[in-house]
Amino acid sequence: MPEFNLAAEEYFFSANCEEYLLLYINKPSVIIGSNQAVANEVDMDFCRVNGIPIVRRLSGGGAVYHDEGNLNYCFIFNRKQGASPLSPDFLQPVVSALNFMGIPVEIGKRKDLWLADGHKVSGTASHVSRGRELHHGTLLYDVDLDRLQKSLTPHAEIHCNKATPSIPSPVKNLRSLWEETSGKTSFAADFFLTFTKAILGYYNTEELSPLLCEDKKHIDILCGSKYALRQWNFKM
Repeated sequence: MPEFNLAAEEYFFSANCEEYLLLYINKPSVIIGSNQAVANEVDMDFCRVNGIPIVRRLSGGGAVYHDEGNLNYCFIFNRKQGASPLSPDFLQPVVSALNFMGIPVEIGKRKDLWLADGHKVSGTASHVSRGRELHHGTLLYDVDLDRLQKSLTPHAEIHCNKATPSIPSPVKNLRSLWEETSGKTSFAADFFLTFTKAILGYYNTEELSPLLCEDKKHIDILCGSKYALRQWNFKM
C-alpha cells in the first residue's frame, strides 16, 4: 500500500535518530513530488479508470509510477559533518549491489542510475531536515512500461506554472538487460531477493528486521491523517 509505505518513511525519518534502510514494493500507483501539481503530471482519468492511486511523497523531485515490478529503496540517516546532503554517495550501496549481480550502472547528474545504452533504471529524490537525510528511489526490473507512460502523460495543458515539473527520461527494465546479456530470465520476486541479499552483504548483515507492532501503529495513524487524504495528495 503506497500510502502506508510513504508514511513509514516519514515516521522513521522523524521518530528518532536511528539510521535505516527500507525496501518495499507498491501496488500500481503514481507517486508525485511534494511540490508538484497532479494535473501537470498525471492522466487522472486513466488512473481513475484503472484503479491507480495518486499519492504525494515527502520529498521533492518528479512523478514516478510504481507497480509490483519495481523495488523501492529508502536510506534514512543522520547528517555527516562536512558532507553535502546533495552528494550522490547514498547510491553507492545500490550501485555495489547491482555490480555484484553483474549489472553495470552509472550515477547520473540528477542522482539517478543509468545503463550504458542511455536508459535510466532508477530515479531518486531526497528530503533533508533537522540534521536528518532521507534519500529514496525506484529500481525498475519488470515494470509495466505502457501503464507507466499512460499514467504519467497528462492530457490537459499545464495549469500550475509554480509547481515543479518532472523531467522525462528514457527508461528500461533491468529484466530486458538481463535477458539480452545472459539469455536467461528471472521473475521479479527472485531478482528482488537476490538484490536484497547483495545490499545486505554491502552492510555486512544477513537479514532485515521486521516491522514492530508499535511502529506499525504510529505509521497507521500518520497514514490515515496525511497520506490517505485527498487534501494532502491533491493539494496543488
